[in-house]
This record gives sequence, structure tokens and C-alpha cells, in this order.
Amino acid sequence: MNKFYYLIGMTSLSMAANAQTVDSLPVTERVFKLGEVVVSGKKNNETSILTNEKIEMFNQQDASGALNLLPGINLSKVGARNESVVLVRGFDLRQVPVFIDGIPVYVPYDGYVDLGRFTTFDISQINVAKGFSSVTFGANTLGGAINIVSRRPLNKFEIDASAGLMNSEGHRLGLNMGSKVGRFYVQGSVSQLKQQSYLLSSDFIIKPLEDGNDRNNAYRNDNKYTIKVGFTPRRNDEYALSYMKQDGQKGNPPYVGNDPLQKARFWQWPYWNKESVYFISSTGITGNSAFKTRLYYDKFKNQLNAYDDATYSTQTKPSSFQSFYDDDTYGGGLEYDAQLIQKHLIKTFIQYKNDRHKEHNLGEPIRTYRDYTISAGVEDSYKVSDKLILTPGVSFNLRGSLQAQDYNSSTKEIADYPENNNNTFNVQLGAVYQFNDFNKLNASVARKSRFATIKDRYSYRMGAAIPNPDLKAEMANHYEVGYSGRLISKLGMESSVFYSRISDAIQQVNNVKPNTYQLQNTGKAAFYGAELSLKYDILNNWYTVAQYSYLHRDNLSNKEIKFTDAPENKMVVYSQYSFNSRFSVLAGTEYNSARYSTSYGTKADEFAIVNLGVQAKIYRWVSAEAGANNVFDKNYSISEGYPEPGRNCFVSLVINNIK
Repeated sequence: MNKFYYLIGMTSLSMAANAQTVDSLPVTERVFKLGEVVVSGKKNNETSILTNEKIEMFNQQDASGALNLLPGINLSKVGARNESVVLVRGFDLRQVPVFIDGIPVYVPYDGYVDLGRFTTFDISQINVAKGFSSVTFGANTLGGAINIVSRRPLNKFEIDASAGLMNSEGHRLGLNMGSKVGRFYVQGSVSQLKQQSYLLSSDFIIKPLEDGNDRNNAYRNDNKYTIKVGFTPRRNDEYALSYMKQDGQKGNPPYVGNDPLQKARFWQWPYWNKESVYFISSTGITGNSAFKTRLYYDKFKNQLNAYDDATYSTQTKPSSFQSFYDDDTYGGGLEYDAQLIQKHLIKTFIQYKNDRHKEHNLGEPIRTYRDYTISAGVEDSYKVSDKLILTPGVSFNLRGSLQAQDYNSSTKEIADYPENNNNTFNVQLGAVYQFNDFNKLNASVARKSRFATIKDRYSYRMGAAIPNPDLKAEMANHYEVGYSGRLISKLGMESSVFYSRISDAIQQVNNVKPNTYQLQNTGKAAFYGAELSLKYDILNNWYTVAQYSYLHRDNLSNKEIKFTDAPENKMVVYSQYSFNSRFSVLAGTEYNSARYSTSYGTKADEFAIVNLGVQAKIYRWVSAEAGANNVFDKNYSISEGYPEPGRNCFVSLVINNIK
């Protein structure tokens, strides 16, 4: 692509306006507090919170890219499905579920969710709990939890909007509007992220299924609509009803790597749609107690078309198909928070979740799978002294099957699997010792679990596996010690060391029948590592941040099976300089060591990329921005055989009077 037209194609115009110039509160004050889920008495560290301001500063358009900014979190691409996911200290999204305002949004069938479909324009912040997390999240938080928190308006009229162009015939659009009048408020948003492809590095070597330049079959079109209506009749009371709709389409770039065991898949999703409605409330009973509710219904539908070849026009081979998924979830929870005893803030909760998965290929009958999950527990925040807080918690989780159908492709008949169930106890204890206003030490131990998904228990894996309906939950014991504070007046630090021991891990056992495997609870593993984040204020208007993450994962039961998608070493360094509140420069680099892309040893090479951005205020609320990601046009992959974008530039004009 001509470089001049490429630069013009990346030019964007963003406009934001607020009807009340008296609004001087930061965006973080617009956090929807009802949507937060935190351990009482335990303040989250900066390295576990992504604010809207930081996401915008790094120009991150979806949740996966935003989460990659935090230490201990690794961005991964499920290449065969073109899904953007993250791993938290080595645990994937089945083990670290995703919530929006405390409502579970992961897909019932396999427990995953494609974070690349979740645009960031309408969110206030993302909270990440690593290992130790509030028991009030419910079941399946084996390795932690990710909670995306929406916005809440503060003034009578608020509006900010953006519109822009991107390379490869793409554009982005966004509109947020909110109003708070008396005891009522309303918040709504519309956004679109659309792109035909992305530009590969000029160092990419041409392959039979990829000629370079624009990546083949790498299109996306994601539309998102949200609205929230709230009522605050009293100071300690709040009631909010939210609706969210996501409509998506995407292609799957073909595999172009060097692994002879990997085959290119010619897949496209004509629709990837998700729809949610949920109600959250908090009612103050006394000055020291409150009753909270969460009720929700979530629906997910998608269609996958597998084609014969790169023309994406015929479906005649045995490997070609049209597959339809139709999943939905409904449930709710009740929580009672009270200071019944002096120095103790106690949370008790109970939750119910009902999952249904329906699937079929074109010409086949629909099969239905249904599970229910019940969670109940207690969490305490015990203020031992002015400096020490203990946070014990315990929960009981139960999963039961309601329906599971098996399809015999030879006889064309459907049969029912027998019912099965599983239950677990989760126990944890956290401690925070506050030395002074700037320094604190935290420690925690937790025993967490994750139930086998519908896919884990019943999938034939395209004829390669035998179902195992009696799979039990995976278990993990977590141990962590951390410190955060200021070493000197200009140097802040957050650090932690952690060790996780996993038992009953669900792993592949080969040749249960000739050339056929089965998933069984045979795995034992140890994950351990360290995280360090330093921030140094060079001058009042110039600071530098350095983050380092180390992760080692040992498969104790089978050394031949490798853990995938997370490097042992990751480093992020960035620096921002501001001049006279009118000009700023942000420069950063990210390094990832090599990582396994397959369990049998295929690797994606190490890489380092550099990003650069500048902003200049032109007049009052008007500023200009420009920058480049992957400045040196590095040819690299997160998943072997699926190359990432090369150099991509942007220029924008911004009008914004929300301070």
C-alpha cells in the first residue's frame, strides 16, 4: 500500500463534548460501583486495575489488547479460531472467567469468550483478580477473575464521541451519552470497530496461502449497543437495569507456519452475536448492612462456515461444514453485607446459574446440553488492628447436568447421556498489613476450583476423542506474597511472588482406544513466578514505568505435554513526557520470550516491538494525536503460523472538555 495513502487511511477524527463545563471529576469517578466485585478491606493494586484513561492512552480498541498492559497477563491468539484471549499467571479463560459488572459472560459450551469482540469505548475500568479473588464471584474462578465495569453518569448531560479511519479499509465509531437528573440516571453507548484486514510486516516471507501486504481473511466487524437505567431513591440504595447487544462477523486467517502437523482451515463466522440483560441492586437495611441482588439473562449465537479452500466458495470436502451454536444462560444471586460484629464486615451470598447449549451442523438434528451451578459462601473482612486486616472466605459449589444428548452420525439417532454432578469447597485467607500511608504487605493462600465444561465432558473433537461425562473439577492451591509502596519519594514499586499447585487437571490421555484420546483428571502441575512494577518520576511532568513478569509452568504428570500460549518472560517499559500541559510524548516497548503454541512443542519465537505516540493541545479542548505501533515493522507471531500486524500508524484530532 502506498505509504502516503496508508497514513491518510489511519487519520481519525474524535470529538467529545460535555454540556456542563463544571464537570471536573476524572473519568474514574464514573465507575459503576454496583458492578464492582472486590474483597472487603482489600484495596486493589494499580497492577490489577485498568482505567479508561490508560486504555485510551495506549490506543487499545478491545479488551484483550487492554489487558495485555498489565503484568502477569499475556495476550494470546487462538489461531485456529481467530480468538483473542489472555492468560493470567498461566491460567486461561476457562479458569479465569470474564464478567461484566459482576455478571458472567463466558460461553456456556466451552467456558471461553473472544475478548477481541469486546470493544473498550464504553467501559470505565477492568479489574483483574489473580489467584486470590472474592468468593462472591461464584464458581469456576480457579485462577482468578476478570471484571469489566461499565460507566455511570454524574451530570445532567454528558456526551463523548469518536469517529475515525484505519488502514485496510477500516473505521471505528463510538458514541457515549449519559444523564443524571435527581434520583434517576441513564447511560447509553453505540460503537463499531470494522476492518477488512491488517497490514503484514514487509519482512514477512510470502507463503502459498499468504502473499503479504494485507492479511488474507482477517476481516472483522463488531457492533455494540448498551443502555443502563438507574434509580437512587436513598443515599445507600441503587437499582440499575442494563441491556447490551453485540453483533459481530469475522474471518479466520489461514495457518502459514512451518509445523507439518498443522493444516490450514478456511473458516468464517457470518455472525457472532451476544445479547445480555441484567438487573443489579443494593438496598441499605441499616447503616451497617445492605442487601444486594444480581439477576441476568445472557444469549450467545454464532455460525461457523468451513470451506474447501482459500476461495471461500465451496463446501464439498468432508472437512467442510456449517456449524450452528445457540447458547443461553440465566441466573442470579443474593448477597447480604453486614457489620454484625465489631471489626467484622461479613458477606454471605448464594447464586444460581443455568446454562444451555444447543448445536448442530447443517442437515443434522439439534442436540441440547444443560447444566446448573449453585454457589454459596461467606467472606469476612476482619480488622485486627489499624494496620492489619484479615479476609477469610469459604464457598460451596455444585454443578449438575440437566440434559446431555449424544448424536450417532451412522444411525442418525440421538441418545441421552446419564446425569452427572460434581461439587467442591473453596477456602481462602488473605492478609494486608499497612505499614504507613505508602507501604503495605499482602499475603494470601487460596484453594480454588473449576468445573469441567460441556465441551470437556461431551465433545468428540471431530472424531479424535471419546467423551467423558464423569470428569471432575480441577483444583488449585495458590500462595502469594506481595509488597507495594514507595522505596524513595520518586520511586514506587509493586511486587509479588506466587506459587500455584494444580491437581486433577484435565489432560489428554492418548490411545484409550487406538488413535483416540480422552480427557481425564490425571494432571498435576506447578505454576510459579514473580511480578515487578516500578514507576519513577523523573520530573514533575516526566515518568517512566517498567514491568517484568516471570512465569514457569511444570507439567508434573507428563513432561511431554507442554503448556501453551504464555512466555516465561515478559517486559514492558514505557515513558511519558508532558510539556506545559500542551504537549506529551508516550514511547514504549514490549518484549516476550518464546512460547509454546502446541502441546507437542511447536514454538512462537521471542519478539520485541516498539510503540510511539504524541499529543499536542491546539486550543482549549482541541488536540492532535499521532503515533505508530510496531514502529520497526517487526515480523512476529503470538501463535506460531499466525503473523501479527506490521507497522501501523495513526493520526487523530481530538475535541474533549471532560477533564
